[in-house]
Amino acid sequence: MSIIIKDLHAKIGDTEIIKGLDLEIPKGQVHAIMGPNGSGKSTLSKIIAGHEDYEVTGGSITMDGEDLLEMEVDERSRAGVFLAFQYPMEIPGVSNANFIRAALSARLPEGEEIDAVAYYKDLYAKMDSLEMDRKFTSRAVNEGFSGGEKKRNEILQMMMLDPKYCILDETDSGLDIDALKIVSKGVNMLRSEERGFLVITHYQRLLNYIKPDVVHVMFDGKIIKTGGPELALELEEKGYDHLTKPVTA
Repeated sequence: MSIIIKDLHAKIGDTEIIKGLDLEIPKGQVHAIMGPNGSGKSTLSKIIAGHEDYEVTGGSITMDGEDLLEMEVDERSRAGVFLAFQYPMEIPGVSNANFIRAALSARLPEGEEIDAVAYYKDLYAKMDSLEMDRKFTSRAVNEGFSGGEKKRNEILQMMMLDPKYCILDETDSGLDIDALKIVSKGVNMLRSEERGFLVITHYQRLLNYIKPDVVHVMFDGKIIKTGGPELALELEEKGYDHLTKPVTA
C-alpha cells in the first residue's frame, strides 16, 4: 500500500512547476525530498493535499489504489492524508482543543460522538510527549505562537489524527535545536508499518533525528536522483550544483 505518483505535471497560473515527476511513498517508510529553492518541493506537498491554486495538467496520484486527484481536500484528509505546513496559519477564535476535536469528529460515522474524557486524556498525553503546556488547549490555534510552538502544534494535530500518510513541508524551518529534537521525537513516535512519511527539507540536520529510508533530490519539477541516507550527507558536503549543473566538455 502506498501513494504512487506517475508522470505528474502541474502548474500555477501559466507557470509549470511540476514537470513529469515520479515518486512512490510506501507505508512503513520515510522518504525525504531535498533540493534547492524553486524546485517544486512545497508545490508537490500542496498538490497531494489538494490545494486549489494548483492545476494538475497530466499524470496521476493514487493512494492505496484510489485516485487521489478525484477527491476533495476534506475527502483526502478523511482518507488518511496529513500535511504539516511550513508556515502554519493562525485561526483566531478557535481553541486548539476544539479544532482537533472537530477534525476528529468529522471522521466519525454519522451519529457517533467523541468521548470527552478519553479525548482529553489522549490529548494531554500527546502534549506531554511534545513538552507542550496544557494551557495551549484553550489558546486559539497558532495565534501568538512562536515558530517552534506552531510546529509542535502541527505535530500534535498529526499525532491526534493518526493519518496513513504524513507530509512534512519543511517542518524544521525556523526551529532551534531543542525544538527540532522535540518535533522529531513526535514524528518518530508515529513511525510504523502502517504509516508512510514524506519529509521535505533543505537540511541534513533534520535527517539526523528523523532517519529516512530513502532520499530523493528534486530539481526543476522532477526527481533527478534517489539514494539512501548517505545521499543527504553527500548533499550536505557538496551542495546541489554537482547534480544540477550541466556537464561541460
